[in-house]
Amino acid sequence: MIIVGVDGSPSGLDAVGWAVREGALHDRPVHIVHAMPKWAYEMPDDVPHSDVGRWMRDSAAEVLTAALERVGAEPFEVRVSTELLAGDPRDALLRAAAVADMLVVGNHGLGGFRGLLLGSVALGVSGHAPCPVVVVRGPASRSGEVVVGTDGSAASDAVVEFAFAEAEARGARLRAIRACSVPVEFMPFDPDALIGDESRLLAESLKAWQERHPAVDVLRQVKQGHPAQVLLEASAEADLLVIGSRGRGGFTGLILGSTSHAVLHHASCPVAVVPAPKHGGVDGEGEPRRLME
Repeated sequence: MIIVGVDGSPSGLDAVGWAVREGALHDRPVHIVHAMPKWAYEMPDDVPHSDVGRWMRDSAAEVLTAALERVGAEPFEVRVSTELLAGDPRDALLRAAAVADMLVVGNHGLGGFRGLLLGSVALGVSGHAPCPVVVVRGPASRSGEVVVGTDGSAASDAVVEFAFAEAEARGARLRAIRACSVPVEFMPFDPDALIGDESRLLAESLKAWQERHPAVDVLRQVKQGHPAQVLLEASAEADLLVIGSRGRGGFTGLILGSTSHAVLHHASCPVAVVPAPKHGGVDGEGEPRRLME
């Protein structure tokens, strides 16, 4: 099931459109949710000022109605349901995500402040949810390419598997990028040799997944530079950018690494943040294990 959070904003409706197409691609139902304050959700009709709670519930219902109208405008056949949730939007979405294959949100909702590039809800659920979180920025593009950033860490297995599945479902090319940077002032090195070594490591890390998804056209790229900048440049021509919540450079206690954080704020396309699974990846003999059916 794909859960998409809405708040009545254009960004939330773009997220609905993206989620509907995703549901059609993977034959999964789409569950549209909207969170409202718990006190208004639970307020009886026979208490003082009950009209305030009733007005807020009616407004919340209108948000879901608008989302259903957006579903009807999309050229895809999907099973759709709606639900009002009680509580803080971030907490409510994370609770809902416990039974989801994917959580989809807009990058900036009604509660955002002018000048901020990413809303608090989108940032609050990315990296915390037990399932992949897709942050949608603007209407979906159709460039025909999925980009994935991989650093060769164990956590990258889940990221790469998700990216291959997305590329295969879309009939898109997968561009797998490995960024490398060396502090030249401290370490003399041969750039060509570095690129060659990193290219071999990238090819080895993708081999099992390519064998599992032979229909996917894969472009492997190794680029010098900071991972965030390399991925942001690639996002300009992508339908979807797939990253992990934390790579090799993560610090214990941090949910989102610095690269993930920068990409979420500045990417030009929707971004999927894939958490590292407790189990899964590639086994000792190089055979990929299914992460999510």
